[in-house]
Amino acid sequence: MAIGVFDSGVGGLTVHRELTRRFPDRDFIYLADQAHAPYGGLNGERIVELTREGCARLFEAGASVVVLACNTASAIALRRLQQTWIPGERERLGRPVNVLGIIVPTIEAATGMPWTYEADRMGDKIEAIDITGVFCTAATAMSRVYEIEIDKRREDLAVFSEPCPGLAGLIELGATPEELKVVVDEHVDALRRRIGRHPDTAILGCTHYEIISDLFAQALPEGTKLINQPTSVADSLERYFERHPEYELGGSARRSFLTTGRAGPQTEMVSQFWGAPLSFDAA
Repeated sequence: MAIGVFDSGVGGLTVHRELTRRFPDRDFIYLADQAHAPYGGLNGERIVELTREGCARLFEAGASVVVLACNTASAIALRRLQQTWIPGERERLGRPVNVLGIIVPTIEAATGMPWTYEADRMGDKIEAIDITGVFCTAATAMSRVYEIEIDKRREDLAVFSEPCPGLAGLIELGATPEELKVVVDEHVDALRRRIGRHPDTAILGCTHYEIISDLFAQALPEGTKLINQPTSVADSLERYFERHPEYELGGSARRSFLTTGRAGPQTEMVSQFWGAPLSFDAA
C-alpha cells in the first residue's frame, strides 16, 4: 500500500517532495499524466475523466489515498470523484481508498481559518483591506474557487485571479529561466494593472509554478507573502492521517515515478528542482 500523488505533469513534484519529507518511511507512487498535460485549457468533463483515470491507475498500483497535486484537477474534478465515484471504488476494491485535493489546505493557509468556518454576515459589509492574487491556469480561474471560498471565510480579503495560459506547458517543455521570467513578469504586471497595485499576498495556484517560485518572488515587490502550497498540503495530510488510521500507507520508503507520456529522464529544470536526475517509468 502507498500514498499516491497525481498531477497532469511535473508540477505535482513540488507537493510530492514535501510529502516525502514529512512521511519519509511511507511508500509513494507518483503519476504524471504527461500524455494529456497541461490540464488548464481542457473542458471540465475532460478534466474529470482524466483525473478519474489517473486515480484508478494509482489505486490499482496499490495507493490507498491519492493526493491531487494539481489545482485544476482539485478545482474541477475532486468533488465529483468524492461524491459519485469513490464509494463504488471502495466497494470494488474491498478496502478504504480516498482522493484528496490541495485547494482546501491552501485556502486554510491563506485565510488562517479552518475549512468549516464561515464568516458571520449579519453585520455591515467590511471594506477589503488586503488583496490576494492567485496565479493559476485558465480552468482554475474560471472555477472561481479561490474567490468564492476565501470570501466565505474572510470578508476583509479581496481575491483576484490571474490566469496564466501556457505557463505550465512551458515548464513541462523545459523552457529556460530567461524565457519563463518574461512570461511571469508579464502576468504579475497584468494583475497589477488590473487591480491598481500589487497584491499583499500571492497564491501560486498551479503546482507547476512552485518550481519557478523564485521568478514570482522576483517579479513581486519585496515583502509580498507567498503562500507555500506544498507545506500547507503536508500539514493538512498529517492531520488527516491522524484522524483516519484505517488507510494502509506502506512502510518501506518505496518511491515510484510513472508517466502516461514518454518514459525516461525529465528535463534539466525538473532535475535541478528535485535535486537529482529524475526518470519516469511508463504507467
